[in-house]
Amino acid sequence: MPSAPEAPTHAAAVTFRGDASPSATRRGWSVVWPRVAAALCLGLAWWLLAARSGGEVPGPVPVARRLWLELTAGTLPEALVTTLGRATVGFLAAIVVGLLIGAAVAVSSPLRAGIGGLLAAVQTVPSVAWFPVVLVLLVPSEGAILAVVVLGAAPAVATGLLTGVDRIPPNLHRAGHVLGAWGIDRLRHVVLPGALPNLVAGLSQGWAFAWRALMAGELLVALDGRSSLGATLQASQARDDATGLFAAMVVVVAIGLFVDEVLLRRVDRAVQRRWGLLG
Repeated sequence: MPSAPEAPTHAAAVTFRGDASPSATRRGWSVVWPRVAAALCLGLAWWLLAARSGGEVPGPVPVARRLWLELTAGTLPEALVTTLGRATVGFLAAIVVGLLIGAAVAVSSPLRAGIGGLLAAVQTVPSVAWFPVVLVLLVPSEGAILAVVVLGAAPAVATGLLTGVDRIPPNLHRAGHVLGAWGIDRLRHVVLPGALPNLVAGLSQGWAFAWRALMAGELLVALDGRSSLGATLQASQARDDATGLFAAMVVVVAIGLFVDEVLLRRVDRAVQRRWGLLG
């Protein structure tokens, strides 16, 4: 007796609501809301501090008004151009110097034994401590400020590259040898791509050092005729202008967070996704 035909199954076509990937709006909100909540909590704490200080600490509203006034009718745009120009040149120079040092130490055992540990020691030196030395060699100038930025950031970039090189899987090195990657080709096709995730982390740390060094430099080295964020901070402190001081500090913090959280964090996520380290 022939068996009854089996009922068609549609299990493969069934889609469960829980298996659907979250929408782009939901993913974006999951990233945004913690930052919004943190900003609101910080603003509330700031407002409470200003309310309890008896007028000595300006509140968020007066600072926001002053910031808008400085941006539209003050010298803040000129200061931003000067400081951002220095930050760009100094950080790019630090990247180049850090990559050259890190690559040389990575491929040379004598260099690694000689100066590998020195990089970590230099990295622990506060950026402001370099200024007396730099000012002896270079008179107060743009070059002195940029030199301290490079000294502050380049060791972090080199250390990030070295960490990445040390964490390259041995199989990748062996594959490079089999395919004939030696010398510059090995550095270009094996070492640098394999070390890229850690190198990006080193760039993020290097930016933090570079930004702190630049702010210290602009506070300590006053150049005639050049407006900058550091000079704005110093002038506000000299005039006992707390509102202007807080407004400039908001800009300093905002720039540092923007470069780290928006630009470098995006590069980091792209690299991790490319290497399969991020879903």
